[in-house]
Amino acid sequence: MAWRLLQNGMPLEFAISALVTLFVVVDPAGLVPTFLAVTEGLPRRARRDVALRASLIAGAILIGTALLGDALFRALGISLPAFRIAGGLLLFSIAFEMVFGVRMRREGAAAEQAVEEHVRNIAAFPLAIPLLAGPGAITATVLLAGRAAGNLLLTGLLLAVVVFVALSCFVAFISAGQISRLLGLTGNIVLSRLLGVLLAALAVQFVVDGIRALFAV
Repeated sequence: MAWRLLQNGMPLEFAISALVTLFVVVDPAGLVPTFLAVTEGLPRRARRDVALRASLIAGAILIGTALLGDALFRALGISLPAFRIAGGLLLFSIAFEMVFGVRMRREGAAAEQAVEEHVRNIAAFPLAIPLLAGPGAITATVLLAGRAAGNLLLTGLLLAVVVFVALSCFVAFISAGQISRLLGLTGNIVLSRLLGVLLAALAVQFVVDGIRALFAV
């Protein structure tokens, strides 16, 4: 079966389709400004830890989604529109903090344990969920897994694509520090407020799309 697929060129077509779909949906380069905003005030090493944790968490979620996502959603009775609404509401809370500058700030060597806890928190939310492994990426992964239809070769290609996209996110995030230095203090403050507004709009759009999908069912 796998040899026939290779002869027909189906694995290559599927791999290209999966790569383009997930790369566009996740958009690692487009998330760099948001990464800069939510990690504002963190030292370089902590930012690297956030980038690594967020990429690993998002990659694990999408791999799990590719293998078990559709069956798990059906078993729990959770719809993707409901997931989209919940993600939008949680994302809006982060946007609110960004706009009004009430996010926790750290100075010098203050409370290393608190910084480490903050690193874990923002790596999981909002970076890994719902920005990297959000409703769009999860939906795309479920659909691509459906196209693989249980074929081991195609499923393996899908998992390889997920790993590549997660690695791309990590590379994009660890390069964000250079951008931060170019912007300077004032530029980072302005960017944080602006991105907070854009993030709020994105969060509202998540909720609107989820409500529309619910009514369309």
